[in-house]
Amino acid sequence: MRFTVRIVMAVVATFALAPAIHASDVATQSGPTPYPPSVEDWPGKGVVRVFGWMKENRNFFWTERDKKQGAIVFAGDSLTGNWKTLGKDFPGTLVANRGIGGDVSRGLLFRFQEDVLDLNPKAIVILIGINDLTARQPASTTLENIRSMLARKDAKQPNVPVFLCTVPPSANPKAPVDEQQRRLLNQGVRQIAKDTKGVTLVDLYEATVTAEGIPEPRYFGKDQLHLSAEGQARWKELLQPALQRAGVL
Repeated sequence: MRFTVRIVMAVVATFALAPAIHASDVATQSGPTPYPPSVEDWPGKGVVRVFGWMKENRNFFWTERDKKQGAIVFAGDSLTGNWKTLGKDFPGTLVANRGIGGDVSRGLLFRFQEDVLDLNPKAIVILIGINDLTARQPASTTLENIRSMLARKDAKQPNVPVFLCTVPPSANPKAPVDEQQRRLLNQGVRQIAKDTKGVTLVDLYEATVTAEGIPEPRYFGKDQLHLSAEGQARWKELLQPALQRAGVL
């Protein structure tokens, strides 16, 4: 299958699902590293998306860098970003929501240093890939980007545990997905968790899909794409004991 890398520059989108810098550079920066104007300058492989709100989100994340040191960092797209009750759902625990609507694995890889690793996280939760799938990116490319994130983490913070989530089901006609690629992506995520020290699988797909292979209605909003409040509670139900077993909670 031929795949063309694309950069999407926009202010509005219907659906949303860094390079390493030196400490001395961080001290002199007044904000996050700008998104590269050319696709060749991005780390990783595959589709790139840049929407106006992404810059706003990253500017806000930058203002929270000091107070979020040592947090459990949740990194991903709108499936993570929409979890607005994250702090309340993990009371007594410092958490940082670093999900950005519309983000893809290559975008998360770009900002992984500044938005995640620079927080010196206690643990990292990663859920990424739905927007890669709607962009028709091969699962193998997304998995390569995820491995690159883990390699960056291991190079700087090898003892920080990672909780890697499978991509949940979806059935929105305006955001179609090749189900074979979703299966390949989730199989790859499971294999990474199995093979990689310090990485724990959180199988969100299996926890939110029906026997017919469609989204369990109560776990999703009307768009059959984003998690409902009950879906987020289901995610917590899977994640909390994993965090406790790892000594994070």
